[in-house]
Order: sequence, then C-alpha cells, then structure tokens
Amino acid sequence: MYIHNQKNWPRLTIDHTKTADLLADVRHLQGKLLGRMETLGFILQEEASLETLTHDVTKTSEIEGETLDAEQVRSSIARKLGMDIATPIPPSRDVEGIVEIMLDATQKHNKPLTKERLCNWHTALFRAGSSGMQHINVGEWRDDSAGAMQVVSGAIGKEKVHYEAPTFDRLEKEMMDFMAWYNTPSDMDLVLKSALAHFWFVTIHPFDDGNGRIARAIADMTLAQAEQSQKRFYSMSSQIQKQRKGYYDVLEQCQKGGLDITLWIIWFLECLRNTIIASDKMLAVVLTKSHFWDNHKEDLFNERQRLFINRLFDGFTGNLTSSKWAKIGKCSQDTALRDITDLIERGILQKNSAGGRSTNYALTLSSKK
Repeated sequence: MYIHNQKNWPRLTIDHTKTADLLADVRHLQGKLLGRMETLGFILQEEASLETLTHDVTKTSEIEGETLDAEQVRSSIARKLGMDIATPIPPSRDVEGIVEIMLDATQKHNKPLTKERLCNWHTALFRAGSSGMQHINVGEWRDDSAGAMQVVSGAIGKEKVHYEAPTFDRLEKEMMDFMAWYNTPSDMDLVLKSALAHFWFVTIHPFDDGNGRIARAIADMTLAQAEQSQKRFYSMSSQIQKQRKGYYDVLEQCQKGGLDITLWIIWFLECLRNTIIASDKMLAVVLTKSHFWDNHKEDLFNERQRLFINRLFDGFTGNLTSSKWAKIGKCSQDTALRDITDLIERGILQKNSAGGRSTNYALTLSSKK
C-alpha cells in the first residue's frame, strides 16, 4: 500500500525524539555559517550567493539526468540579479527556465505557494511543450490519459515500478490540502517544514514531469524562510546529487510505508548538515578568487584572460589546453598561446607536466603577481 492510500493520509507524523538533536545541530551550523558570511561584506556575500545558486541550478537538473552549462547558468543568474560579471554568456531556454524558478523561490520566499505560481514554474521548465521527445501537459496538473502516474526504471518489458502517485480524480483536493498546509503559519520549525514539504509534494506528483525539481525549489524556498534571507550560501541539490541513490531509496521506502516519515526527515537533515559543512569549500574558493583580483587590481588583462582565470576558479571542466582556449575564447591558436604565455610569465598560470598535445595549464595561486 502506498502512503497516500493510508486511512489518515496526509496526516504525516515525525518521531521528534529521534530528530531533535540532529535538527539542533543543523540549526547551529546554519547560524554559524550566516554569522560568518555577515563578516565578509556585501560584495563577497553576493559572489558567494551567485556561486551557490549556480551549483543549485545545475545540480537539481543533474539529479534528473539533465546537464546544463554552468557558465550559462551563472550568467543568467547574474543578469537577473543585476550583477556584473566578465564576459556574460547568452543562456539557453532550458537554463533560463530553471533559473527563473530558483530565483522566484528564493528571492520571493515569503510569497504564498499557489496553483498559479506552481503552474508558472512548470511552464518555465518546459517551454517547448515537451519533456525530451514526449509531449506533456505544461503549466497544468497531469491527467490519467496515458495511464497511472508511475515512477519506473528498467528496460522495456522488464520495468520496475517504484511508486504510483494518487489518481487524477484526487489531484485537485490533494494539492489544495498541501497548499493550505504550506501557506498556514504554524509552530513547526521551518527546516522540518522544508523536509516535509519536499516529501509531500513529490508524493502527490502533480505534474507530468519536473516534480523533483519543483519539490527541491519548494524546499529551498522554505530554507530561505527559515533564514529570512534571499542570499543562499549552501546548495542542498549539490549534496543530494552526491547522495542520489540514497535520496531515491529513502523516498521509495517512505512512500511505501506508513504515515511516520521519520526516516525521510533524518535523511534530509543529515543531507542538509553535510551540505552546510561542504559550503566551507565553496566559500574558500570565493575568498581565494576575491583575494586574487584584489592583488591584481592594477594589472591589465584582456577579456579572454579574465574569462579563463574566472573559469579556473569556478571549476573548469577537464584540463585547460591551448585548443580549448582558442575555441572558447573565439581566437586563433597563436593568439591563445600568446595569452597563455603572458600569464605564465606573470606567474599566474603554470604548465602541467604532460607534454605535446596533452599540455595543459592551471592557476598558480601561490603567486601574488
């Protein structure tokens, strides 16, 4: 029996004796991180938030098997937030859609969750009117015209059904109940509410596709409410992607169980704790990048050099070669080599040990100039 067929659904329960210490630990880490960020100043906070949102957008899509260009995501977010970045890159329609959802959720976190808002998010995700090659209902609840809504894996003929969502005739009431609960103030800790809202929404599964991404946006929106901040300094989706199998396993286990979802709450809180701890690495990159540009503020760089230095700080995919420099920088191979040689002579880049066509380059962070 699926959880939504239980007699008292949706009266979900949590054993708070098993979650209290973990919740307190998460809240302590949240406060510690926010306090640390407040000491860094506005510009560094903006940069850290941009970095976090970029990771969140790319990873929430990656969880669903969709790979987005991180530079397009970063450029789209920066433009929508009114931030200046070197060499902005025109984003694709797919990138623009998920960025719009994430920013609406986190920047307007105190707005009510309504059917219109959720359907607008869904429309932003699927502007082409399809998911891959499959036509879907866009900007409206799913129906049962293609059969029951099931989460399935495996080859054709050997499918495994992991979950079956409530039928269409129940859908409107299910979502009305969910939104009424979400929009009604209560004494529930907002971190717990984030976990519960994520589970409840993805269990109803109101859309043909995109339910996971929208559920994670709702969770992020609720975490922003918990901190009363539009800025994001940790990416829950990045950690979920690292623990992807466990994420789907615990969802399936709880969706096939009783109304006690303590197991899911514990998993969510542990994942969030790991997320906040991992944010130290992201913050270190932001600080190192900021110090680099402070140290080189009087030095001259062309736009290509600035682009690649920033990309190396932000996490360049693969090795940086002169061929990639020429292709991405839209210049000749000779120009690329001149750019690279100039940075090597200034002690900013170093040539890695591999030679010939395998020659690649990395930042030398120990050098001031």
